[in-house]
Amino acid sequence: MSEAIEGGCFCGRIRYRLKARPMFVHCCHCRDCQRQLGSAFVINGIVEAENVDILQGAPVMLSLSTDSGRPHDVYRCADCQSALWSDYGRRKWLSFVRLATLDRPSTFSPDVHIYARSKLDWVPLPAGARVFQEYYDVQAEWPKESLERLNEARARAKGSERT
Repeated sequence: MSEAIEGGCFCGRIRYRLKARPMFVHCCHCRDCQRQLGSAFVINGIVEAENVDILQGAPVMLSLSTDSGRPHDVYRCADCQSALWSDYGRRKWLSFVRLATLDRPSTFSPDVHIYARSKLDWVPLPAGARVFQEYYDVQAEWPKESLERLNEARARAKGSERT
């Protein structure tokens, strides 16, 4: 990545930098995301947690329940409550960065639209978009280099659990 990709919360208390491009980008239309953000969808960039550097401030974690029953930890600014990233399933090694919090939010476009079964009727999807009614098969959809990064991050996390 040649230039820094930075973002932050609404009030400016928290600033962060992505050290790597997201491995994959979701536009999620699920009801959980709609309710949490008060919006039609969320754009999440999936990146190794180690590739999110906090430059200023300290987010607070809010643990939310989900329709799936898996924990969903959302990292927010304590002051303005902007959601900056999430940890779905409490993995600790994988972050779902809210790409709309980037200084240049259109830097990354969605690779897929997920949970389209609950997409709001008035939200049009781009022609040719890869659309899934629920989730999808990661092995089938992610590019090879992204799968390699994902597997390496998973292996590092498992290795650190043993130490």
